[in-house]
Amino acid sequence: MDPARKVPTLADLDALPPDIKGEIIEGVLYTMTRPRAQHQHTTLAVGSELRGPFDGGRGGPGGWWILTEPGIELPNTPEVSPDVAGWRRERLPVLPKDTAINVVPDWVCEILSPTTRRHDVLIKKPYYARVGVNYHWLIDLEARTLTAYRLESSRWVELGVWGDETEARIEPFDAIPINVGSWWL
Repeated sequence: MDPARKVPTLADLDALPPDIKGEIIEGVLYTMTRPRAQHQHTTLAVGSELRGPFDGGRGGPGGWWILTEPGIELPNTPEVSPDVAGWRRERLPVLPKDTAINVVPDWVCEILSPTTRRHDVLIKKPYYARVGVNYHWLIDLEARTLTAYRLESSRWVELGVWGDETEARIEPFDAIPINVGSWWL
């Protein structure tokens, strides 16, 4: 990074207009428009599908924290916010109340839309591999598909692609069937 360039801070994020969302990843401030209705619908659908059985333990094994758009603070990255993220409770026993989460997620999910696709694939996907996120899901709203990846030897290995399945078993949430087909508008 150019030493003369100002390193962005959380104050820079706070100063963004209300219709702009920002993240600071490895010293670079990225901005984009706030997610639109279809993007938000899918984010909530994924979070809701997983939260009951994995976060709450209702009809599933529990043992996870599942959050939508969490603020995560990692080294050289004061703010990264996946659309949906999950932590195994043995790694993050208690959610912080008044501070950002500073533990790398075990799983992240990004919803690709026209304004975020390039950023999610070219910036965030390799970043998640560098910091050691174990599982990464990419949901393509246009194609109505979910592509799941597992991190192996610092590289993403594709686990599969799902579209309209109503009983998909997808790592790391393969303990129960997931209704991927219900996520699409």
